[in-house]
Amino acid sequence: MPELPEVETVVRRLRPELAGRTITRADVYWPRIVETPSPAVFCRRLRGQTITAVDRRAKYLLFRLEGGDTLVAHLRMTGDFQLYGPGDKPDAYVRARFALSDGRALGFSDTRKFGRLALIPDPNEYLSHLGPEPLSRQFTPKALAAILHGRPTPIKPFLLNQEHIAGIGNIYADEALHHAAIDPRRPAGELSAAEVGRLHTGIQFVLRKGIRLGGATLYDGRFRDPKGRRGQMQDEFVVYHDPRRELKICPRCGARIAHLVIAQRSAHYCPGCQR
Repeated sequence: MPELPEVETVVRRLRPELAGRTITRADVYWPRIVETPSPAVFCRRLRGQTITAVDRRAKYLLFRLEGGDTLVAHLRMTGDFQLYGPGDKPDAYVRARFALSDGRALGFSDTRKFGRLALIPDPNEYLSHLGPEPLSRQFTPKALAAILHGRPTPIKPFLLNQEHIAGIGNIYADEALHHAAIDPRRPAGELSAAEVGRLHTGIQFVLRKGIRLGGATLYDGRFRDPKGRRGQMQDEFVVYHDPRRELKICPRCGARIAHLVIAQRSAHYCPGCQR
């Protein structure tokens, strides 16, 4: 599933292409992709709307519209947005298509049909269940300590809960915990102040690095930016690995990276330095 860096990459690629463009037509080819309103109302309300901004909240893309609505998109496992020129042929998995005033079209493609779209008047209410943004100024070591305080859940699955911290998924949680030298099985509420500080640094470091490298395109090739380009973060993974390959060696201590399952979630860590 695309995580915060991948979604932010999509936003940064789409923002200059879409801001100021008008949606001249909207078509939905798989009705269940639209959460709200009905697909017919969804298409009708989008027609003639100008996109004023493209933003992100956690793993959600937000297309701000001149009329006051916001088109919210969640990529889930295999969703992505692609821009098509007048002569380009969309792929076979386009579930929704938005014709633009400059002659191009924005397609939402999703092979497994898990992605979702919604047209809503208030995205803050719609996304009110989400925790803080980990790259915001409000997300300080002190704020992270307050979030972790008293929590018995192992730290790895705790980080994946979007109600605690928004935007972190399996890959970046593994990488952040290794950066902080914290065992993924440790109860979240038992981390020391020093460990919380290292974790805060690790979270922000790996997320910013992921954004700088255009996200991660895994072995299955699922993530690509709106122009079809692969990310590069996968070449910088320290513990997360391609399951078809041999486990990595920790560059910090030389131990072989281990894999385990915690609360039904996969985790990669170094048994040598994440004690």
